[in-house]
Amino acid sequence: MALAQRSRVSYAPARIGDRAADNLRFIRDTMERAGSFTAVPGLGGVVIGLTAIVAGALAMGRTPPQQFVMWCAEANLAVLIAFFAVRQKSQRQKLSLQTRAARRALLSFMPPLLAGAVLTAALVHISVYSVLPPLWLLLYGAAVVTGGAFSVRIVPVMGLCFMLIGACTIFCPPAWGNLFLMLGFGGLHVIFGAVIARRHGG
Repeated sequence: MALAQRSRVSYAPARIGDRAADNLRFIRDTMERAGSFTAVPGLGGVVIGLTAIVAGALAMGRTPPQQFVMWCAEANLAVLIAFFAVRQKSQRQKLSLQTRAARRALLSFMPPLLAGAVLTAALVHISVYSVLPPLWLLLYGAAVVTGGAFSVRIVPVMGLCFMLIGACTIFCPPAWGNLFLMLGFGGLHVIFGAVIARRHGG
């Protein structure tokens, strides 16, 4: 009699509520992964940060037009690094770049950058270079925040940090602009890139 009672207790089925909660949790996690662009390149971000630090060091002490040219060259290099890093990570993890999340991330990322390009052209045309560092940091941060809404959670946090540094740059002497660019495009990319590489597979 006692053995039969122990047997019934040990093989008692799980409660329906527990099963439903586990199933809902699994479905939610699966949908979050499917709806996120996870091919953000952490190691590529580290490389971009290092090249930005080098660019800032080379631009130090130069005239504003010369610094502008050097940072534009760095921006072009960063685009190439990001392109190959995203492609490599997506291939390694067998992730498609044609998913809805990837398209949304790209479409959300581009408008602030396009606005920054137009404003940059206008400011350079009238030889106003002092506004460029905060402008670049703020709009790049805005692009990362909006694009990062469809990626892993740390990405929009990085964008907010860029915006914070950009806001601080506005209230500091214009001569500090190059240092803030190094801090933002260099330091933040290295730090957050390393975290993304560690937590999200490279």
